[in-house]
Amino acid sequence: MSHQVPENGSKLPLMEEFYTIQGEGFHTGKAAYFIRLGGCDVGCHWCDVKESWDAELHPLTDAETIVENAKKHPAKTVVITGGEPLIYNLDYLTQRLKDEGIKTFIETSGAYPLSGTWDWICLSPKKFKAPKLEVLQVAGELKVIVFNKSDFKWAEEHAKMVGPNCRLYLQPEWSKATEITPLIIEYVKDNPHWDISLQTHKFLNIP
Repeated sequence: MSHQVPENGSKLPLMEEFYTIQGEGFHTGKAAYFIRLGGCDVGCHWCDVKESWDAELHPLTDAETIVENAKKHPAKTVVITGGEPLIYNLDYLTQRLKDEGIKTFIETSGAYPLSGTWDWICLSPKKFKAPKLEVLQVAGELKVIVFNKSDFKWAEEHAKMVGPNCRLYLQPEWSKATEITPLIIEYVKDNPHWDISLQTHKFLNIP
């Protein structure tokens, strides 16, 4: 990434921003403004936004512009996602959002040091790059994408590392949902410390 992102995060590579309904995890069904940052080196083969991986493709955008856009919408909640948003220093952006009375949520693999001030941290760890303990310990929810049967064991290993109040979710990988969802249903019935997360935005046909 040759983008010269300022160390203080006052400019960030913005892939897209849109107002929608949160589709998955703890906050499913709530209106939120999504900010998707470009740049990721975690490399999940089933990623549904591979165009987010190369930060160079996405314009460096003033954090102030992002905040102004977020302010235009009725829901005072922002979800920062990617790519992998923690590649960047998010202290500046989240503080400015907070100054405007906007709640800050993040969706992250946890593979980079935590920056920013957060009302909610959704940790979705990936096998290709392990999450950092500092993120595991403060996550509000652990959302594990289940691609095959071995992922249940992997999910339990991460559940042991999060805090006692962290919500636990298993989510079928969309392209294998027909095959995987019945396995998740049975697993959660047998292991009720987990809940099921579905990508409801795909059923609702919204971004």
